[in-house]
Amino acid sequence: MASSPHNHHGHDLELEEDHNNNHHIVLNGDSKTHPPKKPRLSSFITESEIRSEFAHHDPAIARINNGSFGSCPGFVMEAQRAWQRKYLAQPDDFYVNGLKKGILHSRTIIKDLINAEHVDEVSIVDNATTAAAIILQQTSWAFSEGKYDKGDAVVMLHYAYGAVKKSIEAYVTRAGGHVIEVPLPFPVSSNEEIINEFRLALERGKRNGKRVRLAVIDHVTSMPCVVIPIKELVKICREEGVDQVFVDAAHGIGCTDVDMKEIGADYYASNLHKWFFCPPSIALLYCRKSPKVSDLHHPVVSHEYGNGLAVESAWIGTRDYSPQLVVPSVLEFVNRFEDGIEGIKRRNHEKVVKMGKMLADAWGTNLGCPPEMCASMIMIGLPACLGISSEKDTLKLRTHLREKFGVEVPIYYRVPKNGEVGSITGYARISHQVYNKENDYIRFRDAVKQLVSDGFTCSSL
Repeated sequence: MASSPHNHHGHDLELEEDHNNNHHIVLNGDSKTHPPKKPRLSSFITESEIRSEFAHHDPAIARINNGSFGSCPGFVMEAQRAWQRKYLAQPDDFYVNGLKKGILHSRTIIKDLINAEHVDEVSIVDNATTAAAIILQQTSWAFSEGKYDKGDAVVMLHYAYGAVKKSIEAYVTRAGGHVIEVPLPFPVSSNEEIINEFRLALERGKRNGKRVRLAVIDHVTSMPCVVIPIKELVKICREEGVDQVFVDAAHGIGCTDVDMKEIGADYYASNLHKWFFCPPSIALLYCRKSPKVSDLHHPVVSHEYGNGLAVESAWIGTRDYSPQLVVPSVLEFVNRFEDGIEGIKRRNHEKVVKMGKMLADAWGTNLGCPPEMCASMIMIGLPACLGISSEKDTLKLRTHLREKFGVEVPIYYRVPKNGEVGSITGYARISHQVYNKENDYIRFRDAVKQLVSDGFTCSSL
């Protein structure tokens, strides 16, 4: 028997098998039959079972872009449908007796996964962008109410996610805050390059008697992707008197190591639909216990306002909460793999590095960072002869690869430095997740080699 989330009476919402290997979802003692699944062949999930779990993926596409939208296995999708049916069957009872209990169960699992001190430190929100809005809203209020002086600084990385940059503009700049971007080199060769630039940015923020009120630090940058040495940067923030530290880890949980006690940030946000197999959309927001936590509120105000962020976030009006309720089923799925999520992360890292080196060797280019500075994604330089000269070129080339070669992969434009001629200006970001096969990357390798052989340039698109 494979259990999935708790129902609203505190019993398990269960998947059962009969003698014909039909799965049954039990709702209040009623059994509904669903299509048969193959019996498990070993103690750990097999390759054929993995293929079955992701059979809904388009077989015509080499999907090497898990980083953008993640992936959800069939087992979890089935559990989600059971929760949706449960809600639609009797919404009033579900809301009164089931929703909060189910979300608390998910929060408890997340608390253990990230090594938080207490479940009250964990809220569930829609995505990392929502989490950023919650933190930046608080910062905006502090400027508006005079707790922070006009011109005090918020520091963020130059490679911060675009939506987070816009949120900082919307909340902080408009309220009178001074925004400082930390320039980062790319390609990058060491953590010391990042640390040095971060120290310089903090110094700029403290000029003329001003203070750095908030540091927004990515755990894994999106484009270009690099694992940031967050523990070192958080430590520097403490030494330099930065008021609060928010780690934007959209790619954190399931992609790289996440431990709240080791990281030591005030706030940490991570999507669970990117690398932790949840359906979209769900993210955790960790808020370390402090007096400032009471100032945090969900930007959608409901009748739960003032009852604490976790409670506010658990009800923001009528909507589909099923992604927040399937976390127990996701945990069951990942534990079918050897060493669970830790084993998945380790194998994804090893395989993405191997595939990245294979592509760089085939194209005569280079990786965007050393292997130890990547997690489950890595950047590979594209041949300079492709003529990538703008962001627009990257979008056109990405579309061309999808439509002509069946390859889905994001591409980054690197602005050449002064004096550079014939340098690599385009980098591909490849991901590796459990459903990927080596042929996915071979297809990408051969597509680029064909483009080069044909004399293709982006100017022809």
